[in-house]
Amino acid sequence: MLKLALFFLVVSIIAGLFGFGGISAASAGIAKLLFFIAIAVFLVLLGLALLAGKAIF
Repeated sequence: MLKLALFFLVVSIIAGLFGFGGISAASAGIAKLLFFIAIAVFLVLLGLALLAGKAIF
């Protein structure tokens, strides 16, 4: 998912350089959304891993 966010970031930068402001803004928004989703998924999985690692004896 981070690769896709990086791809949209690069598309946004290239579109901005060529003067396509609307496409650049949309790509940046998608990249930001994907980045925050990836961070949220990481935190959920980290929490699950920490809970699963504790054994009850």
